[in-house]
Amino acid sequence: MTRADAVAAVRNPLAFIAARWTPASRTVERAALSALVMSVVIVVTGGAVRLTGSGLGCPTWPKCTADSLTATSAMGFHGAIEFGNRMLTYVLCAAVGWAIIAARSEKPRRRSLTRLGWAQFWLVMNNAILGGVVVLVGLNPYTVAAHFLLASALIAVAVLMWQRAREGDGAPRPLVGGAVQQLVWFLVAASALLIAVGTVVTGAGPHAGDSSEVERMPLDWETVAKLHAVLAWIVVTLTFALWFVLKAVDAPKDPLHRTRELFLVLLAQGVIGYVQYFTNLPEVLVGLHMLGSGLVWIAVLRVLLALRERARTTIDLPGPATEATVGSRA
Repeated sequence: MTRADAVAAVRNPLAFIAARWTPASRTVERAALSALVMSVVIVVTGGAVRLTGSGLGCPTWPKCTADSLTATSAMGFHGAIEFGNRMLTYVLCAAVGWAIIAARSEKPRRRSLTRLGWAQFWLVMNNAILGGVVVLVGLNPYTVAAHFLLASALIAVAVLMWQRAREGDGAPRPLVGGAVQQLVWFLVAASALLIAVGTVVTGAGPHAGDSSEVERMPLDWETVAKLHAVLAWIVVTLTFALWFVLKAVDAPKDPLHRTRELFLVLLAQGVIGYVQYFTNLPEVLVGLHMLGSGLVWIAVLRVLLALRERARTTIDLPGPATEATVGSRA
């Protein structure tokens, strides 16, 4: 590497890499998918921190203790769990970074895709800071709820980037009519409300995240849990209605397949939810329910994104590979 190259790499490393590497479209898709997978993993491991009572395993932030950046052997199991979850944030950052680099290096340059990668980066950074606030305020349930909701926003952007990585940049063409689109937006809104109320159920419930006396939301847990169940049935009903409407209007197969997938995920999530309710919230089932929450949200967003398509575009690239196709894949 020449001195000029070194200076260019320091000044703008993304442009430096993009000038020397053109990833295949499949590589960009995989990079976006890795960011999505890690955004779900970090939610599940964060739930494990709370369910094992390790929320204050590292009692301060950004250090683990006042004198140590990392967990010490004296802190035991809880310290290792909490510190391990903090370290997974760096893995998430690496996955998001790979997605940004791959998107920036794709030819032709797709600014909208790169922006989605950077949106994920800033969501991760903000949620990391909020996670520190959660520790500093002793696992206040309102900050814990905000922490989860911001993670759900990260999943939403990751899903969008994954979908956009498999599409061209042409104007979207709707596959269904306006009435069906409105029904799906009602489904998305109901699902978002379901997730939000789920954080209230958590905030009022018994799994506070630490063995010490941790503040809970001053609400009747049974009442909030029943409201959560009602919202879940509304989401299921909307999904069932959407499937019938799509069949009635002879919609393309992609929206139908995505709706069927959503229904199956909702069914599994509902079974877990009711079993955990009637078995006094065992930690394993609560953890599975948190995973299910992320999968439901992903499935809902995929239904929304399946309502349109972007036409394939063919571009000419210099070099041995003279043609590349960027388009929509199911």
